[in-house]
Amino acid sequence: MPHTGTVQGHPDAQKGPNDTVSASTSRAGARADLDIHFEVEQFYYEEADLLDEGRYTDWLDLLADDLDYWMPTRTNRLRRQQALSVAARGEAAFYDETKESLAWRIRRFDSGMAWAEDPPSRTRHLVTNVLVRHVDPEDNPDFSADDLHVRSAFLVYRNRLEREENVFAGGRTDILRRTPDGLRVARRTVLLDQNILLAKNISTFF
Repeated sequence: MPHTGTVQGHPDAQKGPNDTVSASTSRAGARADLDIHFEVEQFYYEEADLLDEGRYTDWLDLLADDLDYWMPTRTNRLRRQQALSVAARGEAAFYDETKESLAWRIRRFDSGMAWAEDPPSRTRHLVTNVLVRHVDPEDNPDFSADDLHVRSAFLVYRNRLEREENVFAGGRTDILRRTPDGLRVARRTVLLDQNILLAKNISTFF
């Protein structure tokens, strides 16, 4: 008579319904696999292309509705004071934005009143050193292990008018939320390596 039960010695042979650990929970905080890593890199390359092409409305579609977009300032500190070198929440920031406020900035580009971007700048966004992990919900209660915690480095070149040139270098820490429509940026912290910006203005997104 054919055996219809669980094969003795199979990893699931001794597991009952209460012993099953969900795959989502087991990968909380773990490094993402190669397929997910590739997906994230392609997402960032698409985002960079949209920004460089000036397709800001399309870029907004890659941002979650509850976006928190923060770019704090930094100061020179002694080695023993490095914990104080980056401005805290509520202190000075180059950007402290929501999706709605970023949309307002973008609408202003087309209003004829954004003199810093008329004529518009030419930019090139380069993204590298991408490190991807699954979110640990214990550290980020508003997210699940299906969402992604990502660190990356960037270099942004900007040219405007005839002779204005700026280079911005730094790092980003993101939380990418997985949605039915794909990945969306829900949290982004941008930290420039410069503490004093030599640019006449900062109207570039990172």
